[in-house]
Amino acid sequence: MVGVSDGHMSAPAPTSARTRVGRPLLSLALASMMDEVHAHSGAVYLLAAGEPVLEMAVMAGLPRTFAAPWERVGLSAPIPVAQAVRERRLVWVGGEQEMAHRYPRIAVVLPYPFALAAVPVATPSTVYGAVFVTWPGSHPPELTDRERHHLTAACGRLAMRLERAVQDSRPPYAEPDLLAAAPAGGVAGTLGTVEAARMVARLPYGLCSLDLHGRVSFANAAAAELIGVPVSRLLGSQLWAAVPWLNDPVYEDRYRAALLSQHSTSFVALRPPGDWLSFRLHPSTTGLSVRVGRARAVAEMNRAGPRPGDPPARLVTISQVLSLAGALTEAVGVQDVVQLVADEIAPAVGGQALVVLGAKAGRLHVLGHRGYPDARVVERFDGLPLAEPTPGTHALNTGVPAFFDSREQLEHLYPGRNATPDGFAAWAYLPLIASGRPVGTCVLAYAEPHPFPADERAVLTSLGGLIAQALERALLYDAKHQLAHGLQAALLPHTLPRLPGIDAAARYLPATQGMDIGGDFYDLVPVNGQAAAVIGDVQGHNVTAAGLMGQLRTAVRAYTTVGQPPEEVMRSTNRLLIDLGADLFASCLYLRLDPGRGRAVMARAGHPPPLLRRPDGRVRVLDLAGGPLLGIDGSAVYPTTEVELAPGSVLVLYTDGLIESPGVDIEDALADLGQRLAEAGDRPLDDLADELVGRSGAARERIDDVALLLLRADG
Repeated sequence: MVGVSDGHMSAPAPTSARTRVGRPLLSLALASMMDEVHAHSGAVYLLAAGEPVLEMAVMAGLPRTFAAPWERVGLSAPIPVAQAVRERRLVWVGGEQEMAHRYPRIAVVLPYPFALAAVPVATPSTVYGAVFVTWPGSHPPELTDRERHHLTAACGRLAMRLERAVQDSRPPYAEPDLLAAAPAGGVAGTLGTVEAARMVARLPYGLCSLDLHGRVSFANAAAAELIGVPVSRLLGSQLWAAVPWLNDPVYEDRYRAALLSQHSTSFVALRPPGDWLSFRLHPSTTGLSVRVGRARAVAEMNRAGPRPGDPPARLVTISQVLSLAGALTEAVGVQDVVQLVADEIAPAVGGQALVVLGAKAGRLHVLGHRGYPDARVVERFDGLPLAEPTPGTHALNTGVPAFFDSREQLEHLYPGRNATPDGFAAWAYLPLIASGRPVGTCVLAYAEPHPFPADERAVLTSLGGLIAQALERALLYDAKHQLAHGLQAALLPHTLPRLPGIDAAARYLPATQGMDIGGDFYDLVPVNGQAAAVIGDVQGHNVTAAGLMGQLRTAVRAYTTVGQPPEEVMRSTNRLLIDLGADLFASCLYLRLDPGRGRAVMARAGHPPPLLRRPDGRVRVLDLAGGPLLGIDGSAVYPTTEVELAPGSVLVLYTDGLIESPGVDIEDALADLGQRLAEAGDRPLDDLADELVGRSGAARERIDDVALLLLRADG
């Protein structure tokens, strides 16, 4: 353990001095604190030595598995104990809906009704850790002044004790968790008297006693007979582990819900082949009593067992929610999020249609929808002011989800809604709030009236938080994507000029990794009855490379316009790149075309050699003289090569992204490009360009961007 003073970590105590405190300081302080405020469970966290991490030192009232995902948490984590330390204040969460709204990661794992308070353990100068305590869902939504005072005072006293312990070179360590001891092995010891045991044995229904870990500590004969497992096999085992047909996360979830909320819960399970049993769980702070009986009503309705297509007993299991959360992390763009919600989340929660709305400039905008036969029904949301009194805007403005079991309930609160029916009968409006900022609203629609019990509302609210985080990332990605494409489009020629004696076509493909923007460029410039063509590749595929590419393209065009010969254009561009001090290099191929004479003069700076297809269909790689990459040597020279360009000949200028693919030899790729050019070279240039870029290895996964410029001498 180490304290944090004035925002910085202090040095840990010497190793030789790190001995255990004589009394269980943390356990006693936590037990006293929970007793003062009548809390149900709690834990003490201490700051780890040398790192901004909170480590759970002791937990009370519940098995540690309930808080397993948060045994070690970073100070920046979006959970109450970390926030309490960061802000040095008490953090209060009044119930399951508030938990789902503010801390969706916790609500996904623990979608149960409970209240929580987190308090920093700190002196005026040093933070040592934090404490959280929880109450059942029956706790009022607000923390009383008495509870607030007791919690802050107790944590202050604990901080003073920790400070003295550290000063005495007795830093505290983790302590055994505080759980009620398992009942004694005998039945009489468990129930208090032999007569009580006899009474329980005579009951016509089954009774089991579970400890806080879910282990069976007592079961009467009726329970064993109903479940079909001897008492000897049940004792000491978790019920869902000892009974194969109870080994389902849904049933374990009911146990967790009962313990954390301290509310009775129940479920119905099918004992093969066709017996339905009901389980009623009655919790206390020491464990659970379970009543087992025959579910006759269910049995009558299901004599043939469950039918194919029957809905699951529970809306969404914990494992399903976690799976959906993992899937949302893989969504990239906004339409990916909409597709994922439509394909996986809406069916999982029973919805038949959905609309995802984004909030921008004070209005709602439809980002995507599924399941509506008439798209015009959805279009009415587009451009709707956030001040408009609708369920979607109200949910977004307040941050509170809205659930409507039926059309009558919705139209009672929003009478104008009946003027634009959508054909559905129940709705869930989930506000999408990410990083404290409204992102939009997700509307789930149901074909039939649909009640929304408390646990279902908690799950939907939690999913809304996860959707919001995925949507926020997707909106940012799409904005960057649009910026990249806009910048690239602005820097490259919109069209190629029509020049006498020359037919031209060009293609540009961004890299599939990174920002979809790069430093590849091309241009075609008319020069006194001739033409100049250039293609180049600035190192990297990011905004810096794209910006430098724009400067080089402008420079080449300027040097060409003033009449510099090819070798001088290359030398001037090289000196400019060095003068800019960009620490980036560029390859370049520049040529001056004279269609009247059937000649082309070329200069090359470290660029891949062009291909020339002659009118007879033969293809050759032009071995041009050249110099080093631009931006390396200010005194470099770039000799030129004159090439015959007969009518019907095709010049192929390209960047290395066209022929470079992982695992493919570059010589083989160049030979394949030449073969395709030989076969398709007589086709119109636009068709030929599509053929060359569409069938290359770079057409699938591109680690680099691709530029292609085709020039044909007209016959």
